Amino acid sequence: MIVHSGHIPQEAPQKEALMDRRTFIKTALAGTVVSGLTAKIAAAERYFPAKVDKSLFEGVNHAKNPAAKTPLEKSHAPVITHPGSVKAGEQFTVEVSVGETLHPMSPAHWIEYIELRIGNEPAGRVDFQARGFLKPRAVFTVVIPKDAAPDGKLTLVAQQHCNLHGLWESSADITVL
Repeated sequence: MIVHSGHIPQEAPQKEALMDRRTFIKTALAGTVVSGLTAKIAAAERYFPAKVDKSLFEGVNHAKNPAAKTPLEKSHAPVITHPGSVKAGEQFTVEVSVGETLHPMSPAHWIEYIELRIGNEPAGRVDFQARGFLKPRAVFTVVIPKDAAPDGKLTLVAQQHCNLHGLWESSADITVL
């Protein structure tokens, strides 16, 4: 009989230990992913509790009948306050507020920005935060050069974007003397 005085390899316990580490790492990673997704879902439900009408994001929304606005239109269609006529080259103010009944601002439902254009030319933009500290209203100081209104009229176009109800637009004509 031959007796080996050498070391008996113990690969089996080492492989088992490696498998345990691998299993631990996989389990820890899976747990991290699951808890992260659960936190995101909980946050989404907290900050976005309302169901979103996806059709409102298909284009630009307008008040269909300005004389008889729906509650959604009353709180989302921009309201443009301006002088009826202005002198070319003189400054004046245009106020744009979001809705006849001022739109609420909260982490779940907010206005991202208000934008004013004179015809197709951008005139200004105000960005808002969702925290609820601000009211969605902006005042723009405007000067219209005489050559910008050769026929004596211009259209003011206001747009605002709501995180839950999409892009809304209103317009108003102004006479330039």
